[in-house]
Amino acid sequence: MQIEDTPLAGLKILIPARFGDARGFFCESWNVQRMRDAGLDYTFVQDNHSLSAKRGTLRGLHYQSPPHAQAKLVRCGRGRLWDVAVDARAASPTYGQWFGLELSFENGKQLMIPAGFLHGFVTLTDDVEIVYKCTDIYAPDCDGAVHWDSCGINWPLTGAPILSDKDTAAQDFTALDTPFVWDAAT
Repeated sequence: MQIEDTPLAGLKILIPARFGDARGFFCESWNVQRMRDAGLDYTFVQDNHSLSAKRGTLRGLHYQSPPHAQAKLVRCGRGRLWDVAVDARAASPTYGQWFGLELSFENGKQLMIPAGFLHGFVTLTDDVEIVYKCTDIYAPDCDGAVHWDSCGINWPLTGAPILSDKDTAAQDFTALDTPFVWDAAT
């Protein structure tokens, strides 16, 4: 497993080694002991899988507030998407900054997003599957969203995105009373 830092503290790119032959490939997308040895000590309790049928579908920017804040390990199971994380940790030196990365079935890259980040993505092809592990359960009373175009993100869009009602009505980032606090020790 190759682990790369990003400009945002705690946000990591994970690239599993793929072992292939004429049948296809095998990869280990997560190994708790190897990740702990690399300083990534997460326990996942929920796996999510969603399908977006049309290119240009934008989901996010979503978060779960404490006490059910979630770290997420995100990967693309089919197609291509552009994944984004925004630092929403009060007092963080990178508060409000974002990082984006193409995830695809082909490149096998994963994004390890700590709690305290907003998360979203836009599909770059039709029929995109995103698969992600979470460190806490989904709790509707802790569910939140920030409007996709209020953080200065350079989304790779060719037209208006396809949005849910929830994402259309989401609050502006400047209105977010962040429930997250920067911890320099993590």
